[in-house]
Amino acid sequence: MKVSKLIVALISVGVIVGAAQAQELTGTLKKIKDTGTITLGVRDSSIPFSYLDDKQSYQGYSIDLCMKAATAIQKQLGMSALNVKMVPVTSATRIPLISNGAIDLSCDSATNNLERQKVVSFAPTMFVTANRLLAKKSANITKLDDMKGKTIVSTSGTSNLKQITELNGERKLGMNILAAKDHAEAFLMVETGRAVAFAMDDILLSSLAASSKNPTDYAITTEALSVEPYGIIERSGDLPFKKAVDTALANVYKSGEINKIYAKWFLSPIPPKGITLNIPMSPELKAALAKPTDSGEPSVYAVVPAAQKESSKKK
Repeated sequence: MKVSKLIVALISVGVIVGAAQAQELTGTLKKIKDTGTITLGVRDSSIPFSYLDDKQSYQGYSIDLCMKAATAIQKQLGMSALNVKMVPVTSATRIPLISNGAIDLSCDSATNNLERQKVVSFAPTMFVTANRLLAKKSANITKLDDMKGKTIVSTSGTSNLKQITELNGERKLGMNILAAKDHAEAFLMVETGRAVAFAMDDILLSSLAASSKNPTDYAITTEALSVEPYGIIERSGDLPFKKAVDTALANVYKSGEINKIYAKWFLSPIPPKGITLNIPMSPELKAALAKPTDSGEPSVYAVVPAAQKESSKKK
């Protein structure tokens, strides 16, 4: 009888603990557990972060990282299987779709800045780039001031478009600013002469030029208009889900697994054309991966040269 009572008591405790655990699951984690699905926002032409290949399959650096987060969440929730649904987004739609719950993560090339952090959250920085201009070499564009009175394009919904608009007013450049629906359309405008230059993050400009019909026709300005830390977009205020995603990515960074993923997309031939971008990991990115951060403050990503550090020590 005593043994029977003990068994009943243990079962009751198990039921209570199980119920408590179920009650603790809220927000996106609960949604994923209940539906058996995680929904990722993906892009058509953000090479090599998130794009469609020749087989109409979404892939890229950001998608690989999102899949690492999805696998970790599946394990955390004790799920035997997890359906990954990919929904196409644009620079203009990704934040609204995150906010209204249509997608759980936006896996693309989104700049993490303080303004965006007012409405969404970001996973630890996965890439660091800068806003520059791409133009045909024949246009002789070496800096933004060379665009005075000319037509420039950027992608709708990006921080780049906003910055170019502000600089146009501040520097009294009188540029005609066009907004393209996506990166591919913006590049096409330069390619066909509808715009003289395309303002965007340099890594995306390099990828688009390398994938074009005549890569050697284009040049990217050396003038950096901004520092752009990239992060996977998360829903604001959902701390348990953010912790799950952030921990998963921090583990990928700190374990060194990120080096293999980076080499796959930036140092090796990538589909569909087998082009190698040959872009080594920058000191800024190495520092951000060594100490994962979701900061949207550009100054956080400034790397102090070794010589300057040594000089400071001597003082």
